[in-house]
Amino acid sequence: MIDRRNFVKKSAAGAAVVATGAAASAEARDNPSGVTGYHYRLPQFEKGSRLLFQGDSITDMKWGRNQADRNHYLGHSYVYLIASRLGVDMPEAELDIYNRGMSGDTVAELRKRWEKDAIEMKPDLLSILIGTNDVGRKVKAVDFETDYRHLLDTSLAANEKLRVVLLDPFVLRSGKWESDEASVPRRAASDELRLIVSKLGKDYDAVHIKTQEIFDSAAKWVSPEQWIWDGIHPLPQGHELIARNWLEKVSERWPQA
Repeated sequence: MIDRRNFVKKSAAGAAVVATGAAASAEARDNPSGVTGYHYRLPQFEKGSRLLFQGDSITDMKWGRNQADRNHYLGHSYVYLIASRLGVDMPEAELDIYNRGMSGDTVAELRKRWEKDAIEMKPDLLSILIGTNDVGRKVKAVDFETDYRHLLDTSLAANEKLRVVLLDPFVLRSGKWESDEASVPRRAASDELRLIVSKLGKDYDAVHIKTQEIFDSAAKWVSPEQWIWDGIHPLPQGHELIARNWLEKVSERWPQA
């Protein structure tokens, strides 16, 4: 039987650990939410920093194209979860957070809209999760890397102080990807692009979040279906897993004093 009290610690290396007992009570006193179980490191941002999240449907999750409608402007992906936590725990930072993920996009399609949806937005932090549609459309790895480098080169040319966060594409054996026949080639193609993201992370001194490894670890403790219902799109708890690790890694790189 799984000890759910320690599950997050076991299932995803580097994820925030849920506090219990006396330690949790002490931590709650320093937590603006007043609720135990939400103790995690926080990143340092200058007041008014703009955070931009880019990607495909995993990031998109129906963010409201009518940005005047503040009920739906971030969608309901990991972006929403990150924004909600930072908004509660760092209200004085007055962070300006945007979701510009677009369902169905490949990295080449990101490139086509990059000037409008990235450069002109002038972000202070850029977070990108892309690749699953490139795998599905059999985009060549060399083309994936070329287009991805263009995104990063132009973004850093526009803002040399830009903070960059790169997340790996991922897939689990669930939904139509459950069988060996379906999952093995899909995973191999995804892993090929994952290696490129890792290389880009080093080349551009970016925070690299190993989402495939995170989901692999979590799937061992419960099942793939607990996290990703169709092999590609995370359930709410899958998005929470991404959000916790994003916060942990970004806070590790840019910690509060």
